[in-house]
Amino acid sequence: MKKVVVGLSGGVDSSVTAYLLKEQGYEVIGLFMKNWHDDSVTISNECPWLEDSNDALIVAEKLGIPFQTVDLSAQYKERIVDYMFREYEMGRTPNPDVLCNREIKFDVFMKIAMQLGADYVATGHYCRKGTIINEDGSETYQLLAGADANKDQSYFLCQLSQEQLAKTLFPIGELQKSEVRQIAAENELITADKKDSQGLCFIGKVRLPEFLQQKLSPKKGVIVEVPSVLPQLNNETPKFNSKLEELTFYAQKPVYQVSDGKVVGEHQGAHYFTKGQRKGLDVGGTKEPLFVIETDVEENVIYTGQGKSHPGLYRKTLFVNLEELHWVRTDMALKVDQSMEVMARIRYRQPLQKATLYRVDSGLYVDFEEKQSAMTEGQFVAWYIGEELVGSGVIS
Repeated sequence: MKKVVVGLSGGVDSSVTAYLLKEQGYEVIGLFMKNWHDDSVTISNECPWLEDSNDALIVAEKLGIPFQTVDLSAQYKERIVDYMFREYEMGRTPNPDVLCNREIKFDVFMKIAMQLGADYVATGHYCRKGTIINEDGSETYQLLAGADANKDQSYFLCQLSQEQLAKTLFPIGELQKSEVRQIAAENELITADKKDSQGLCFIGKVRLPEFLQQKLSPKKGVIVEVPSVLPQLNNETPKFNSKLEELTFYAQKPVYQVSDGKVVGEHQGAHYFTKGQRKGLDVGGTKEPLFVIETDVEENVIYTGQGKSHPGLYRKTLFVNLEELHWVRTDMALKVDQSMEVMARIRYRQPLQKATLYRVDSGLYVDFEEKQSAMTEGQFVAWYIGEELVGSGVIS
């Protein structure tokens, strides 16, 4: 009997994961991760970890599997929370869920599981794992989209490595969410009708400005509305001498000055805002709602534009620095001057978009066929071939 440690979160997905593995004859252990918790910034009733750990315990008892809670607060604070503060301070918008999978669930947590003698770690993610047997008998692992297209979570796992995938199982990846709830109900698991948790991986819903204010103090600045007819948004396309020149041109973002538009309001800190954001600006009197098109944390200015189709929101090409480039399929990694046609997304749940990857000395360009809205530094771009996620990187 192979031993599997399941990350029991107190939700329906991980509960059914544990049930299915037990049915398949694995020796199953349930572990609940207690991650960083700070009541002052959590919207408390939304995600009390105590209630979640109790639900996880009740599920473990129902299934007759051993259960314990592990406290990963220290590692979580150091690897996720502190990282988030650093990124926001630099004017980038981090993705804690992707990081939490890479750094906590499939690293710290996986190491604890291996110390317990586990062969595998299993999670309730909606994605699948494929295995390719190579000619020399070694195995290459594939990260495949979940069968439920509406719930597919492969994007959140875009930073996993071959070593991590080798030791991972995704038992519900072939199922639809409705089937998962049905299995839970039929087996009288307490989590069958429980709402899906929202918010930061294992912290729950957080009031982001309050969360950030612990480290990044508020400072007043201006909100500038930039007209859509601004010259730098409607540049003539020059003649290019090389593909690299063209990519560099399209990957550059416009640079704004306060004098490019009119001051329409005040904010409490540019680092609390992110590109594409509409809520929280508190500026009225415009024909269409204002969207953040750029934040300048050095000068503490937020640049906005009217309406979803403002040209300041759109770019065709993004760049990933070499040190932030990651291949799940290392055997498919591009060498300098190579290119690859893929489908890519720059945020969770975005429909996949046609793009071409171009590898250069300093990193990788992702050149989309259509312009994309709100490409945000610090977020992850992930690329797929068919239903397989082959690589990802941080938008720089």
